[in-house]
Amino acid sequence: MYPIVRSAVPLLIAAALASCASLPAADVETAAASLPPRAEQDAFAEDLTRRTFRYFWETTGTERCLAPDRWPTRSFSSIASTGFALTAYGIGAERGYVTRAAAAKRTRDCLDFYWNAPQGDAAAGETGYRGFFYHFLKYEDGTRHANTELSTVDTTLFLGGALFAQSYFDGDDPVEAEIRDLAEKIYRRVEWDWAQRNTTGTQAINLANSHGIAMGWKPEIGWEKSDWIGYNEGMLVYVLALASPTHPVGKDAWDKGWAARLEEDWGTYYGYEHLQFEPLFGHQYSHVWIDFRGIQDDFMRAKGIDYFENSRRATLSQQAYGADNPNAWKDYSARIWGWTASDGPKFSKDEYRVNGRKRTFMTYSARGVSSMRVIDDGTIVPTAAGGSVPFAPEATIPTLMALKEKYGARLYTEYGFKDAVNPSFTFSEAGSTTGRTDPVLGWVAGDYLGIDQGPIIAMMENYRSGLVWRTMRKNPHIRRGLERIGFTGGWLEAGG
Repeated sequence: MYPIVRSAVPLLIAAALASCASLPAADVETAAASLPPRAEQDAFAEDLTRRTFRYFWETTGTERCLAPDRWPTRSFSSIASTGFALTAYGIGAERGYVTRAAAAKRTRDCLDFYWNAPQGDAAAGETGYRGFFYHFLKYEDGTRHANTELSTVDTTLFLGGALFAQSYFDGDDPVEAEIRDLAEKIYRRVEWDWAQRNTTGTQAINLANSHGIAMGWKPEIGWEKSDWIGYNEGMLVYVLALASPTHPVGKDAWDKGWAARLEEDWGTYYGYEHLQFEPLFGHQYSHVWIDFRGIQDDFMRAKGIDYFENSRRATLSQQAYGADNPNAWKDYSARIWGWTASDGPKFSKDEYRVNGRKRTFMTYSARGVSSMRVIDDGTIVPTAAGGSVPFAPEATIPTLMALKEKYGARLYTEYGFKDAVNPSFTFSEAGSTTGRTDPVLGWVAGDYLGIDQGPIIAMMENYRSGLVWRTMRKNPHIRRGLERIGFTGGWLEAGG
């Protein structure tokens, strides 16, 4: 059995030494001896938070609150990115980057748009259906982009931001009162029971007799073939679905859905035993809004840890993979590492040679490493470390600082980190369309991605002040969902 992590964050030096234990010997001494001074870490954290806040504040439209999926490429809005924008607004107010009144007005207007946006089963001209929202929305009018799906998880990430706003803006001001009312109405409108498998005639694909929640729906075909089963970013979907005051699912959704095969996902990678999911976003997204420290469901009680500790181990296993660098990619080390869903330099069947080996590369892909799979083309993704800061600050903050120092203004610029960098892709003749390629320095993404920027600002703030976690512990829907699943201990029993 392992002890449950209950402290806010590990002491930097002690945790650094612990995390170095599984690294190659040459990297242990370097990693432990080269931690930046705390004052430098704090200054960097403030600069990164401010820049990333400005991304959401300056690129999200005020008329329709359509946060961009990516920037400066202006393709379409992402409902998940908008959830991160709503979270960023409260952080910006708390940090003094904007006034509370300005953040409240922007938040109220945002929620008002989504409450009144058209909902219906038509294939075009709708923003959502049965309370859920389409994954991508058109900038022109905020309705469905192309044939994108009605997304249960992306709706959930939007609701994470809406419910954070509901609990953060708790003043008597009429605008703040309207925020609370709008967030409540938007949440209550979602028909979670409609999205549950084997309860409305919709059969599960991933697991026989599943009562899990489907991933997506399209008016042209109905429910898509995938559902939220197994360890992934879908935890928050179930917390909100079980908590619903109007359209809840039962505990069977968790037991016979998401949690039904967790044991299959349990494994050991670079000495860290944990639930595995290759890209780190699966270990981050639900944690943006829920403080999992010290609370456990049945599965984690049996393992003797909590989901926070699980994400810590996943983070440190990635650091250890980077230090080992078994596939001989350029620049990988105990300081330069990080893999999750991100842009990449090129999708091609052409083969290139890096360090004497034949290589293939990808564009946007869910990169990541575990004992089950390694999906790695030399692309390093800042949000992998940035969204994991509270789990292992001693490993992640020095990595973010090293990325900034090593790749400079090519990677770290106006709004913080561009989406990714690939120092191994030096093939400028290949004509990458997703970024710029230098024949010596390699490729760097041309865009920021909203769903990668969001975890950076939110999780950095959770590390620095605990603001999002502390705020969400007050939200009755979050508490209700966790308790209905069977989570106990920690702040749930201490009254928040």
